[in-house]
Amino acid sequence: MEIKEYFTPLLKWWWLVLLSTLIAGVTSFIVAAQQPSLFSTTATIIVGNAIEDLNPSNTDLSITQQLASFYVDLANRSSVRNDAREALGLNALPRDIFVQQLNNTNVIDIIVQDTDAARAQAVANELAHQLILRSPSAQENDQERQDFVNEQLDTYEKAIQDAEQQLSDKQEELGTLTSAREIRQVQNDISSLESSLQTLRRDYSSLLGNTQQGATNTIRVIEAAPLPKQPVNSNNMLSVVTAAGVGFVLAVSAAFVLEYLDDTISLPSQVNRLTELPTLAGIAEIKEDILVTVQHARSPTAEAFRVLRTGIQFSAVDNPGRTLLVTSATPLDGKSTIAANLAVVLAQAGNRVLFADADLRCPSQHEIFNMPNKRGLSTLLLDFDTAQQEEEVKLMVKDNAQATRVEGLFLLTSGPIPPNPSELLGSIKMKRLLEELLKQFDYIVFDSPPVLSVTDSVVLSTQVDGTLVVVRAHKTRRGHIKQMVQTLREVNANVIGTILNSLHPKGDGYDSYYYYKNPYYAQDDESENPDTDDKPRGKLRKRLVRSGEAKNLVSQ
Repeated sequence: MEIKEYFTPLLKWWWLVLLSTLIAGVTSFIVAAQQPSLFSTTATIIVGNAIEDLNPSNTDLSITQQLASFYVDLANRSSVRNDAREALGLNALPRDIFVQQLNNTNVIDIIVQDTDAARAQAVANELAHQLILRSPSAQENDQERQDFVNEQLDTYEKAIQDAEQQLSDKQEELGTLTSAREIRQVQNDISSLESSLQTLRRDYSSLLGNTQQGATNTIRVIEAAPLPKQPVNSNNMLSVVTAAGVGFVLAVSAAFVLEYLDDTISLPSQVNRLTELPTLAGIAEIKEDILVTVQHARSPTAEAFRVLRTGIQFSAVDNPGRTLLVTSATPLDGKSTIAANLAVVLAQAGNRVLFADADLRCPSQHEIFNMPNKRGLSTLLLDFDTAQQEEEVKLMVKDNAQATRVEGLFLLTSGPIPPNPSELLGSIKMKRLLEELLKQFDYIVFDSPPVLSVTDSVVLSTQVDGTLVVVRAHKTRRGHIKQMVQTLREVNANVIGTILNSLHPKGDGYDSYYYYKNPYYAQDDESENPDTDDKPRGKLRKRLVRSGEAKNLVSQ
């Protein structure tokens, strides 16, 4: 697979990608423009005093973390929030309030988002205050006891400082003594002071645990909620770009999914991989003027049929096929149109061509060429006798085949529809008739039914030199193509190649063969036989006249 084929879904569905991106971006812009400004602020509180301890224990840290989780649950309860609402005198609290424990620590964040910055700040701080009121640190009935404890702590602090000073003095004195009795006495004093100091410190620590400074189950604010200055949703452009990006990614994904689910053929390379057959030409979609090689002989589409003619002629240089069968996998693939125009360009090259409508079930060539269908291939086969002389066969062909307005092209319509088309086309008469017809014509082109519909084409493919299969872009399914080619190969039919029909004029498949706007394609359709018309036309003629070469060319 070529690299450019990976981008085929994007080129095919470019309008979907563009439309989705625009819709997502515009919708995001409109929604963002209608949204009111939203302000966010955060109040941070801490449980316990482990963070201030130089050597906090694992037990202290674990307890404060568990308490923090409890206070988060408490802050999310309606009783706490109702008390905060009543304290602030509000009818309702902001909808966006988030209370969360910071990374499983003893720190709690109270986040409030509101359209009013001052209200968001007040609500965050009040919720923190409500949690503090529900903690033991806010109990006011123990205030006298706390004051007494604080006084005792001051006394203990002074006693500890005095004991430490006395211990220091004794240690200095010990260094100056020489008497053993005095040294022993000072050492006893030092031991007594150390024991007393240890007792004072233990009592101080025990007393400190009864205050907020040493308690574990306490709450205090470490960062009050500030007044927000900028709204958190002020960057609307980022939202628009993000939405457009999401729309683009979704549309690209949808394009690749649609392309994956689409099992039809769109490129010549896909046909080549499926069938291992060459694609001889890519034909643009023919909506009007079915005989485009006659009515618009110098158009790019007509040139495509001449490319097809060249491909057929060079498909077997040593043994060129003179009897050709044009078929397709399913109906409505455009095989009848392709066959008619192929017969025209073969005749325009100076060949004597018989174009036979071998679709004996649903014939259409008499309508394309606007000719009667009273007699044709079916009557010729019924009247033909293998013992007839060559002159008699010529008269029979002359009675059944009709000359067209294209010089050298004769149309053999289907004639009356027989009851047994497959048997008739696969009969010995058909084989003998082909041999006689090749004596009168350079090429014989058959239009036949679809391969997967009836067996007529498969039977006739064994009688001709080469078979051409028509594939309609964006319609023929890959499974049908593989089944068709397999069916023809099972009967040893000589499948020359494929024709990719109904290509978009500016699509990849069409440009694979020639440019849509080519200066060498003159848009002069007056001539119905460009291959035999030696006079230059259009821009090419004007250039030759200016250069003085037109006169010589015309005279030739």
